[in-house]
Amino acid sequence: MKSDRRVVITGLGVATPIGTGIEPFWDALMEKKCGLKRIESFDPSGFASRIGGELPPFKLTDYIPKTYRKNAKVMSRDIKIAVACAYHAVTDAGIQSKCIIERGEAPGPPNVDSTRFGANIGAGSVSADLNELATALATAKNDDHKFDIKRWGAEGMENLTPLWLLKFLPNMLASHVTIVHDCQAPCNAVTCGDASGHLAIGEAFRTIARGAADVCICGGAESKIAPMAMARSHLLERLNPDSNDRPAEACRPFGQGALGTVVAEGGGLIVLESLDHAQSRHARIYAELSGFGAAGNAFHWADPDPEGKAVALSLQKACADAGAAVADIDLVSPFGIGIGNMDASEMTGWNAAFGERLCEVPAMSTKPAIGFCGAGCGAIDFAAMVMSLHRGTVPPTPNTDVLAEKCRFSFVQRDPVDAKIRAAVTLGYSLAGGQTAALVIKRFEE
Repeated sequence: MKSDRRVVITGLGVATPIGTGIEPFWDALMEKKCGLKRIESFDPSGFASRIGGELPPFKLTDYIPKTYRKNAKVMSRDIKIAVACAYHAVTDAGIQSKCIIERGEAPGPPNVDSTRFGANIGAGSVSADLNELATALATAKNDDHKFDIKRWGAEGMENLTPLWLLKFLPNMLASHVTIVHDCQAPCNAVTCGDASGHLAIGEAFRTIARGAADVCICGGAESKIAPMAMARSHLLERLNPDSNDRPAEACRPFGQGALGTVVAEGGGLIVLESLDHAQSRHARIYAELSGFGAAGNAFHWADPDPEGKAVALSLQKACADAGAAVADIDLVSPFGIGIGNMDASEMTGWNAAFGERLCEVPAMSTKPAIGFCGAGCGAIDFAAMVMSLHRGTVPPTPNTDVLAEKCRFSFVQRDPVDAKIRAAVTLGYSLAGGQTAALVIKRFEE
């Protein structure tokens, strides 16, 4: 049931291969920078695709209180990315949380009631650290040098710390963020694959609208720059193997003859607030979140529905929830990852929901610049769309010069274009079937 309680966006925090923090990220998008290159964090030579979007170096200690540093040893890469995004989102929103006060960056007291501060954070399949597993596995071999489950239990696991598993549970992204910032209202971990970011924002939207919280931090984070994650993507033939020498041209959303996507790491967390709460603390308001729609795709566990039914249904639900007609939408942000059958399915769904309107409004995509980071993609796309509406400017999307035959998207090609955007919509979906979700934002008006 739709609530009359309005929800606004007051904070944006992102970590991407082209910039950490919303302003550096936005500036890089406007300048058509690309963060894709040969992977450096491990030797990728055993893979056909050896490129990816890696984050610039960052220190976890820049984002947590000194008293919390001992917990870094039980944080995976995904958790650290989420914690960094949370810090940027909270500071961008001007929230004096427990973390900000303990770091000495605000005089206190908190300007948010912790019991009314919630969180919804999406996570993907957190990849185990192979270096940590190597010693444990080496001591679990039998005399034939094969894995022995009994030796694993008796000797192999002794090489792992007792808290080892806590690094790789998907709910730990939300756990650490809520502890660091003292979020005591409803907290959820969303584990619906690549749709998790959109769904987490939608759940937070509903949480505030129904009055269960005044503020929520929401979004997602994931690192696919790991051998195990790369192996999964290769086995499913999702990566572009032919552009190792041209990484900036590798990801071509909705491109004619697109060869696959490019793995990446990153994430985004968003601060949502009820309008009355944001106004009471004189917060800067980027935009209003006004619509959320979701649908299930039970077509196949790995292949998309060629009719794009879940995509169309999610878009229709989100627009109806926002009270917006297709003619009211002035900007679209599709998921577009550069995998032929995935993009074709999504395009069919957009065509069914929007028809010729798609040819009339600008479109934007972040994937050619930053790659595909799973559960982290949704909130990054959302943040970029919010900035576009807020600034009245649409950044260019590289690699969209030659689009597939049925593609109606009007991507900005060269330079940013000015646009008066009343409302915008973004969509995300899980590559492994299951969930699809869409979000509608509007220009804020009193």
